[in-house]
Amino acid sequence: MTLIAASRKQVSHIPEHLITWLYAQGSLTQQLTDLADGVFKVEPTEEHFQRLNFLDSQWMNMPNQHTAWVRESSLYGCERDAWVKAKSIFPILSLQKRARLFQHIGRKPIGKFLFQRTNPACERRVLLLEDGWTRQSCYTWHGCKFIVQETFLPAFEQFLESKSLK
Repeated sequence: MTLIAASRKQVSHIPEHLITWLYAQGSLTQQLTDLADGVFKVEPTEEHFQRLNFLDSQWMNMPNQHTAWVRESSLYGCERDAWVKAKSIFPILSLQKRARLFQHIGRKPIGKFLFQRTNPACERRVLLLEDGWTRQSCYTWHGCKFIVQETFLPAFEQFLESKSLK
């Protein structure tokens, strides 16, 4: 896994309780399910086609302004409020290959399919976005490239903090 950070200043300000989550390898789906004692839910909020932005197209070595299918979801553990805001970006070229299954998974987590009997190549960058600390992962899975972005929301941070106090 290749790790890229937005800036040294930002990385030095990552809350201690989020560092392992932002840099963890493997399935976030499984890690959140384990943390929540088996409880995990995906609520898709939006699915649409859009053009790749310049940075994402460069990162995936795709043509500039290439069209992608985008799935946005909220991920829930054992709490009422969402823990993670997720956004997956699948270029049309990937949807014409094996990754086309991701366009039709509904409420199922991407990680359930992505890490099933495979360990895909992954490049990662960690950013501080408006909604919170975010990890963006560019996966290469069966020859298909796509980005999965996961923003850890305040409810997740509060859950981690309350768990550490026990």
